[in-house]
Amino acid sequence: EPTHPNPRIGGKKAREYPLCLEKTQGIGIDTSIMALLWRNAARAFAGVGRRELHTSVAAAANPTLPALCTDTGAQYETQIGPVGETKNMNLFHALNNAMDIALATDPKAVIFGEDVAFGGVFRCTVELREKYGNDRVFNTPLCEQGIAGFGIGMAAAGATPIAEIQFADYIFPAFDQIVNEAAKYRYRSGGLFNVGGLTIRSPCGAVGHGGHYHSQSPEAYFAHTPGLKVVIPRSPIEAKGLLLACIRDPNPCIFFEPKILYRAASEEVPLRDYTLPLGQADVVQAGTDVTVVGWGTQVHVLARAIAEVEARTGVSCELIDLRTILPWDREAVTKSVMKTGRLVVSHEAPLTGGFAAEIASAVQSDCFLSLEAPIQRVTGLDTPFPLIFEKYYLPDVTRVTEAIDHVMNF
Repeated sequence: EPTHPNPRIGGKKAREYPLCLEKTQGIGIDTSIMALLWRNAARAFAGVGRRELHTSVAAAANPTLPALCTDTGAQYETQIGPVGETKNMNLFHALNNAMDIALATDPKAVIFGEDVAFGGVFRCTVELREKYGNDRVFNTPLCEQGIAGFGIGMAAAGATPIAEIQFADYIFPAFDQIVNEAAKYRYRSGGLFNVGGLTIRSPCGAVGHGGHYHSQSPEAYFAHTPGLKVVIPRSPIEAKGLLLACIRDPNPCIFFEPKILYRAASEEVPLRDYTLPLGQADVVQAGTDVTVVGWGTQVHVLARAIAEVEARTGVSCELIDLRTILPWDREAVTKSVMKTGRLVVSHEAPLTGGFAAEIASAVQSDCFLSLEAPIQRVTGLDTPFPLIFEKYYLPDVTRVTEAIDHVMNF
C-alpha cells in the first residue's frame, strides 16, 4: 500500500486518502504539485484529532443546555416511550449515533458526501467508515449536483441514501436535482416510482466567523417545494430522533443542522433507537400572554429573551420550536395564538420571503379576530450575510425582547 508523502499523515492513514502520488503518475499531474497539495492538506487536517475545525475553545467545552430547552426524561416519554439508558452527547455525537443506528438496522443505508469517509469537517460521520466499510460510507467528488443526483438514483433503485452537502450555502448547485427531480419523482410517475429513501444532511446557519458563504439559512427556498420535508433540530435529543425519522420517512427529506450547535451544548441522549414525529411542533414552554416561535439555534436565543422579559415584566411567554419547516405544524401555532392573542416569529434568514412570513400570513388568516397586536417578525437583514457585522445582522436577544415588548404594549 502506498504511504502518504507527508509523514504526519503517512503509513496506515494513507488508506483514508484514495488519491496518492503514485496514482497520479501517467495522468498528466505533476507530482511536485501534488506533493505541495498534500502538504497543505496535511497542515489543514493534522490537528483534527486535537481540536475540531470551525470550533472555538469555548464551544468545545460542551456546556449543558439550559433546562428550558432540554426536555429530557419523562417529558420525552410521551413521544418516544421509555427513555432507558442515556449518554451525554453533544449534537454531532447524537447525529453520529443516529447514523450508526441507521446503518446497523438498514442494510440498504449508505452515507456519502465530501470528506465523510474520515468523519467530515464537523466529525459527524467519524468512525462509521471503519465500522461499516468503504462501500457504505464513502467520499464523493466536490460536486453538489452530483451528490444529489447520485442520491436520487440510489433511492430510486431502492437504497436508503444519506447524502451530505458539506455546507448549506453550497446546496444551490444541487437545487434543480432536489426541487425538480427528488421532490417530483413520485408525482410525475403517477406513484409508480419514488425516491422517498433519500435524506440530505447539511450544516446551516451562523457560526460566528463564517461570512457570507458559510452562514446562510436556506430553509425557505425548499419550503416552497411540495414533495420535500424540511427539518431543523435545536438540540442533541431532537437531532437524533428527527434525523432517524427523516431517514425512515417515505419522502425525500432535507435535514439542516445548525453548525454552531454541533459542540455548543450537550444533553443526556437516549442510546436506544427512537424517532420524533415530523410535522409536529414542540411546545418548549407553555405561556398565556404571547406566542414566540422559532427553530434551530434561534430557539435558544428566544429562550434567553423570554427569560429576560419574564424576569423584568412578568409576561408569560409560550415558546414553540417548529422543528419541521415543511410541513409545518400550523395547528399548534394557531392554537397557541388563539390563546395568547400575540405572535413573535424569529429566524436567522433574511426578512423578505423568510418562512416567518408564511407563518404570519397563516396566523393572520386563522386568528384574525383573536389578535391583540400586529404579528412581529424578528429576522436576519435583507443583505448578504456579513462577516465583521454578524452580531448586528443576527436577530439577537435584544431585538427579540423589543418585539415582545411591542406586542405587549400595543
